[in-house]
Amino acid sequence: MKAIVISLGGSLLFKEGKFDREHAAGLAKVFMEIAAKGQKLAIITGGGMRAREYANAARKKYGSEFFADREAIKATRENAMEMIKLIGKASYGKAMMAFDDIDAAFKTHNIALGGGMLEGLTTDAVSVLFAEKLGARCVVNLGDTDGIYTADPKKDRNAKRLEIMTHGELVDLAVKNDSRRAGTHFVFDLVAAKLAARSNIELRFVNGKDLISLKGAISGNHFDGTRVRD
Repeated sequence: MKAIVISLGGSLLFKEGKFDREHAAGLAKVFMEIAAKGQKLAIITGGGMRAREYANAARKKYGSEFFADREAIKATRENAMEMIKLIGKASYGKAMMAFDDIDAAFKTHNIALGGGMLEGLTTDAVSVLFAEKLGARCVVNLGDTDGIYTADPKKDRNAKRLEIMTHGELVDLAVKNDSRRAGTHFVFDLVAAKLAARSNIELRFVNGKDLISLKGAISGNHFDGTRVRD
C-alpha cells in the first residue's frame, strides 16, 4: 500500500483568529482511523493565519520576501506540531524538517507530519515533492472550498465546480493566480502544479470541513471535489 500525501491547508486550522482545536481534532481522528488500517500518510500543513502574521511582520522588519518565507515556514511547522500533539503516539513525534526525514518516520509510524521546507517553496510544492519521493499515487489537497471553481465561489454566484481537470488546465489557472508571496491564499501554486504534471501525480481537491468527502478522497472512493489527472 503506497503512501498518500495530504496537503492540509492552513485555512482549516484557524477560526476567529485562534487555532481551531475542535476541527483539528476531528481531522486528526480521521487520519488516525485511516492509518490504523495500514495506510501511510504524509501530512504537510500550511500556515494559514499564523503564516500571514509572521510573514507580514518579517516584511516590515526586513523588507524581504526571503525572510517573509522563512517566518512563514516557522508557522507551518508550528501548525504541524499542533497536529502531532492531537494525533499523539500514532504519529512520528516531531515535525519533519527535511524530505529525507520521512524515511525514519515511516519505519516506526504510519503518520508523519511536516510543514515548509525551503524559502520560495509553498507547502503545496512540498507536498508534491514528497509524493514524488515516495512514489505516491496522489496528493489530497484539503482546503476551505469543495474543489476548484470557474471563479471564486465566495464572490461569484455563477461559479461552477470543475469535477475533472487536466494538469495543463491547472497550470494555466495557477499562472493567473500565483503571486509567489508568502502567506497569500490560492488554490494551488504554479510550481506544485508543474511538478504534479511532470510526474502525472493525481491531485484531489476537497473541502477539509467535509469529513465524509475527506475520507473518500484519501481512500480513492467518491468525494465531492475536483480531480486533476491526465
